[in-house]
Amino acid sequence: MRFNQRRAKLFLFSILMTFIILRLWLHLSPNSDFNVGSYNIHHLFTGLIFITFCGPILILFSGEGRLLDIASIGFGVGLSMALDEWVYLITTDGSNASYLVPISFWGGVVMITLSSAYVVGLILYGRRCYQIENN
Repeated sequence: MRFNQRRAKLFLFSILMTFIILRLWLHLSPNSDFNVGSYNIHHLFTGLIFITFCGPILILFSGEGRLLDIASIGFGVGLSMALDEWVYLITTDGSNASYLVPISFWGGVVMITLSSAYVVGLILYGRRCYQIENN
């Protein structure tokens, strides 16, 4: 198994930065909606599109390259968008005002923290495996 520390860091950075930017945007402009016709498209669904397009690239291709770096970032962005809204949509009424309630914010923090901790754990595991293989 080959470990790519660069892509792992890009992925982790994209998860964290997307969450920070989204939450800042929602705090400054909670009534910003993305509507397609009469449908309100939450960023959970936009995130799933990122995951759908970027995930297969990461699964099917290996090695180095800009495409894999971009796919890693895109997958992290999509995962962050989806996880940020997961608790919000389960625990609130889904209104714009609910973005600003504590359960929405802290639910997002918990989900992003758990996913980031998982990635950091995989980074540490990957480093350990790489060191064992090279000794």
